Amino acid sequence: MKRFNLEIAVGLFMVAGFICFAWLSVRLGDVHFFSETTYAVHASFGSVSGLKPGATVEVAGVQIGKVDTIQLDQDSYEAVVNMSIDKDIHLQEDSIASIRTAGIIGDRYVDISPGGSPDLIKPGGRITETESAINLEELVSKYIFEKK
Repeated sequence: MKRFNLEIAVGLFMVAGFICFAWLSVRLGDVHFFSETTYAVHASFGSVSGLKPGATVEVAGVQIGKVDTIQLDQDSYEAVVNMSIDKDIHLQEDSIASIRTAGIIGDRYVDISPGGSPDLIKPGGRITETESAINLEELVSKYIFEKK
């Protein structure tokens, strides 16, 4: 009888461990099963050098979303950045999306400057005003090798 109780206790402990592991995996993986907490927004840039999927999207230094995918538009040869924005954040149609760097040599992220329009970007909409990434190497070489 003692062995049976020990096996039951170990079995319950293992089940509880698997449940905790599954819960932790879902929480850390940022998976949402029952409700969608974000909506999609797209923006086209001339250059997204250094920007990677998973990068943050910020407004006034506060994270409001993340970059999902980056694709090349075959017609215009511009980079199309697909972003997931938190559902409770409403962006105006005249918002400006810029590629910025965190610090001097930090990671790239998308910074959105809100506009003043009363019209809002709908889910799946597009930010039309964009500022591409600044290429630090080009600026330095232009300054060093510029002829006077």
